[in-house]
Amino acid sequence: MLTTNDLKESAARAALDLVEDGMRLGLGTGSTAARFVDALAGRVASGLHVICVPTSEATRAQAERLGIPLTTLDETPQLNLTVDGADEIDDQLRLIKGGGGALLREKIVATASDRMVVIADESKLVTTLGTFPLPVEVVRFGLLATMRLIEAITAEAGCVGEIKLRPGAGDAPFVTDQGNLIIDCAFGAIPEPEVLAFALKRVPGVVEHGLFLGLADLAIVAGSGGVRSLRRVGA
Repeated sequence: MLTTNDLKESAARAALDLVEDGMRLGLGTGSTAARFVDALAGRVASGLHVICVPTSEATRAQAERLGIPLTTLDETPQLNLTVDGADEIDDQLRLIKGGGGALLREKIVATASDRMVVIADESKLVTTLGTFPLPVEVVRFGLLATMRLIEAITAEAGCVGEIKLRPGAGDAPFVTDQGNLIIDCAFGAIPEPEVLAFALKRVPGVVEHGLFLGLADLAIVAGSGGVRSLRRVGA
């Protein structure tokens, strides 16, 4: 019986087939992406030449520990490929990301890449986005006012549910690598992701949201029946 960890490992290793010598790569954040970084390190140790941009300090530390060459987007502003995980994936390869709190850097890196490939186990596939609470990264200033405006403007977009500050260690809130906070929005369903994304961008205190729309070109999904590839129409 395959475990979820087995499936994550299978998806991560399948993505290695897309990596070519000399590539500039974006390295994602999260448990499945971490398995890709581990697998990539084995290839690097065997002579593969790549240069990589991590999407979080956690991924940076992992890659450094494993001897993967790193750069920054300031030094290498255009990447060939980003490999990352997702919290939800729908049939149009629209994603919810940010469960690990790295959504801002993940979106910047994905947008700077020629291709974004998502790796996941089949539990991440959904018909409608929204069962996983949507993360929204916000600045600290005016937090309560920002949360109230998020609640009002998302309701106008047809999304209603509990909106709460993500907790961190002890009594402190979770803080992103950029020093911002995360609001998790438990809408249950997001019938029109593009409408919601546009609405959230109208809130001044919102830095970025976890809806990744039109960014993923390919999803490599591992399930009990094996590994399959899902392509976005038009990608």
